[in-house]
Amino acid sequence: MNWKDEYKKKISTPERAIADIHDGNCVVMGHAAASPHIIQHALAEHCEDYNDVLIFHMTTLGENECLHPRCYGHFRHVSNFLSANSRDAVNHLEGDFFPAYFKDVPEMIGDEIPCDVAVFQATPPNEEGYCSLGVSCDYALAAIRVAKSVIIETNELMPFTYGEGMIHVSQIDHIIPCAYHLPELHAEAPSEVEMAIGRHCSTLIADGSTLQLGIGAIPNAVLQSLGDKNDLGIHSEMFSDGVADLMRRGIINGSRKTMHKGKAVATFIMGSRELYDFVDGNEDIELYPVNYTNDPFIIAQNYRMVSINSCLEVDLMGQVASESIGMRQYSGIGGQIDFVRGATMSREGKSIIAMPSTAAGGTISRIKPFLTPGAAVSTTRNDVNYIVTEYGIARLKGRTLKHRAEDLIRIAHPDFRPMLIEEYERRFCCKYEVD
Repeated sequence: MNWKDEYKKKISTPERAIADIHDGNCVVMGHAAASPHIIQHALAEHCEDYNDVLIFHMTTLGENECLHPRCYGHFRHVSNFLSANSRDAVNHLEGDFFPAYFKDVPEMIGDEIPCDVAVFQATPPNEEGYCSLGVSCDYALAAIRVAKSVIIETNELMPFTYGEGMIHVSQIDHIIPCAYHLPELHAEAPSEVEMAIGRHCSTLIADGSTLQLGIGAIPNAVLQSLGDKNDLGIHSEMFSDGVADLMRRGIINGSRKTMHKGKAVATFIMGSRELYDFVDGNEDIELYPVNYTNDPFIIAQNYRMVSINSCLEVDLMGQVASESIGMRQYSGIGGQIDFVRGATMSREGKSIIAMPSTAAGGTISRIKPFLTPGAAVSTTRNDVNYIVTEYGIARLKGRTLKHRAEDLIRIAHPDFRPMLIEEYERRFCCKYEVD
């Protein structure tokens, strides 16, 4: 059958598409800005028709109506990365969190993560009948391969991206043609504290480095501090507005990358409408499945790979907690440890954990004698390389526990140094020498 005839035959309504979802099924949904909002709305509208439906998703940008309290008891959410709109469901025991590296999710789909129905967004098909998965490649292809039923919202406003995120009309069971703007995420302008962190991080980044950054004020501050650098590259889990700005200015051009020379590589894109317009049809940007982008052995092949991640707290041994506050799950590990390890294995590579020295309006130190009881260790003390706050840089790799504690105290907020010094002197039975 001609793919165009097949496309027309598969055009469906949301109500007909969700009829493929049955009690006890597991539904795998698209990620971040590519979350399938039409199908989520249809499921929420008909939630009383369902019981014991498991929905796997990660970060959902925008409103996910399946998470509304009216859907409690009908849908159970499982994720390995929580965001603001999914924490409540987990806290109300209408969902659960499972620890996993983001890179492992594709291989888990079909086994640890059953997949009866896959629901994703994509572009309308090109001349060969292929739809681009747009701004979210990550685990989509793995789910589409194993699902019994594949539902795709072909969104006319989804950016077309290059790389390996393509599916053919023949792989789809239900096509929902639509046109709606992707939800946006605007990072707040960096504060002076965050800009100081960015400036410290920039001193660790040499010309020709390949970078991995997330989204938020600190990554933006780092990017804003790189105006004097040359020939930077991107191999990252995600791609944000700050990266696009440096690409426009030619500072990020990938000309010295050892892999995918001249291309910015990521697994998903999240940011403003201007960012989505920038990546649409841009051949300098390529998206790949997360089990490729986040593979430490792939990451390590990039010369001067620099990973920059954030965290919630660090203890005096250098243990990093990035995903939970005590026993309360806050987010997930994502690709942090994969990029930490990949960057460390890279020739002239570095991994950086950057954070403000305090939290909660300056009332809590992020550098602590001990992690909050119950907190998950995201990056072990054996993996950590650099810790950066607005007060400076602590290089922990190759340092003893005593020297690590000394260096971390020096970059802690002055208000909390006496408390940390007290623990240092108790632990090491010697007086702390103030600089």
